[in-house]
Amino acid sequence: MPDVVDQLTRSRMMSGIRAVNTQPELAIRKGLHAKGFRFRLHAKDIPGKPDLVLPRYRAAIFVHGCFWHGHDCHLFKMPSTRTEFWSEKIGRNRARDAIVEGQLDETGWRRLVIWECAIKGRTRLDFDELIEHAAAWLRGSAVTGEIAGSV
Repeated sequence: MPDVVDQLTRSRMMSGIRAVNTQPELAIRKGLHAKGFRFRLHAKDIPGKPDLVLPRYRAAIFVHGCFWHGHDCHLFKMPSTRTEFWSEKIGRNRARDAIVEGQLDETGWRRLVIWECAIKGRTRLDFDELIEHAAAWLRGSAVTGEIAGSV
């Protein structure tokens, strides 16, 4: 019986975690929209349901939370309790990211990952600089891109 109670408690805790329309995602959307970029949100027909899809640029943008995707930065710290559970959970997220990257490559989509640490925390970039970085990538020809916080 304790396992069922633990599962229900975890389920309730996890249900409060947003998958879409997070604060970092909303900030990126607002910044790119102000620069004149128009996009679709969470397109189900694109591998990985990117946070932003810009068909004109054949580009998909993902705004990744550093904890949930195991980014090597100050915002990620493996929890000291239930380490095995969290290690497996984050490992599955990273494996899914790799599969999605391959699918995007196969279908000819460019992809940009903007990490949470570029938006908030002690290594965050100046927001206008961050948006300009993303805009330059969109206008360019690079197939992949990544924007993370400064070191």
